[in-house]
Amino acid sequence: MQTSPTNDAKEAPMAADYSKILLDESEMPTQWYNVIPDLPTPPPPPLHPGTHEPIGPDDLAPLFPMALIMQEVSTDSCIDIPGGVLDVYKLWRPSPLFRARRLEELLDTPARIYYKYEGVSPAGSHKPNTSVPQAFYNHQEGITKLTTETGAGQWGSSLAFATAQYGIECEVWQVAASYRAKPYRKTMMEIWGATVHPSPSDKTDFGRQLLAQDPDHPGSLGIAISEAVAMAVEDPTTRYALGSVLNHVLLHQTIIGEEALLQLAKVGEQPDVLVGCTGGGSNFGGLSFPFLREKLKGNMNPTIRCVEPAACPSLSKGEYRYDFGDTAGMTPLVKMHTLGHNFIPDPIHAGGLRYHGMSPLVSHLYETGLVEAEAIGQTECFTGALQFARTEGIVPAPEPTHAIAAAIREANRAKEAGEERVILTALCGHGHLDLAAYESFLSGEMVDYDLSDDAIAEAMAQVPVIDA
Repeated sequence: MQTSPTNDAKEAPMAADYSKILLDESEMPTQWYNVIPDLPTPPPPPLHPGTHEPIGPDDLAPLFPMALIMQEVSTDSCIDIPGGVLDVYKLWRPSPLFRARRLEELLDTPARIYYKYEGVSPAGSHKPNTSVPQAFYNHQEGITKLTTETGAGQWGSSLAFATAQYGIECEVWQVAASYRAKPYRKTMMEIWGATVHPSPSDKTDFGRQLLAQDPDHPGSLGIAISEAVAMAVEDPTTRYALGSVLNHVLLHQTIIGEEALLQLAKVGEQPDVLVGCTGGGSNFGGLSFPFLREKLKGNMNPTIRCVEPAACPSLSKGEYRYDFGDTAGMTPLVKMHTLGHNFIPDPIHAGGLRYHGMSPLVSHLYETGLVEAEAIGQTECFTGALQFARTEGIVPAPEPTHAIAAAIREANRAKEAGEERVILTALCGHGHLDLAAYESFLSGEMVDYDLSDDAIAEAMAQVPVIDA
């Protein structure tokens, strides 16, 4: 089990000496962290969609390899990262932790802002942290093909990269609105050998039904999940891979937070506030869970906050109840903050944050008061993204602009209060393939969408009522 990092100021260089904090390869964590055993109460179990009884490993076997199923239900605090995964991780990990000095100067704040940069991965985001182990475990069990969904394309391109490392086929259903807006994501996936379809598609019965109703259907992650799952269950040599939401996905992402703990310890720092963009929960959980462990142990006491789009605020406005993870109702029922599995989000530019439900683990943490949440409109997010890009030099993906906006809010609060504050976030990807969103903002065409109560009520009317 990994030990907690120490913050010995006598041995560690002062924070002021560092703008870029690195770990060498020998310091890279070799275990993922499972937060569930450390929680005061366990999260509610997933339920079978037909019987509404708790599901067992065999119920998930048509979708996932048994190694991942065992991680999904594991009660071990730490799980070893296989050597075959570490070998691929070393293409880009450990990832750097930066102090955003130039942004601090622009804001004239006494706060110190740190960001863990995951855009250094081959796919340009944090998603390979889980796509690589998912491909590895499927390959170990003789699976020859993986299907999946993707929104903005970061997950789809990450799985395409990962399957290429292990010689597995990859078939991706991309939300139609993003498929049309971001054509080069499709190209990236195809470079790594994947086949890509807009969703809804004419490849599945469900997709054909939706296209018959609306040939220009914008799609949703829930619909794309339904199509990918439908194709996976038809073939015993095919399995399904998910880029967020589930326990094993968030588990794999904790390498982000484990590295950040070690890096901050090198400069004698601890976060006062941790903010992370939150759609399905993988980036937020990956950064925050190791820090939550330290908070629960009494080693530090950061405020931990989820930041989501105002147009898709599952935590801020959704209900905490059992719902399907997909639109067609094929997946297990999980207890989460949901806007309703039939919810079709507005085509905002933060494509990866437009899922109808939040991770059951993150939802449980929010429900029990261990984390906070706030929703921010996309124009404020892109305003912050320009400030960040023009000072720090990195063009952020639309998703982490929400965390940047929240960090700027915190930095301004520190300025108003006249107090030092350490702010930590994860820049979960670069925006080099999202420039159309920036063009929309720079031209003044971007507008904010606030989700109405009527829209939520309409979608929630289709959520099953379960006494559990």
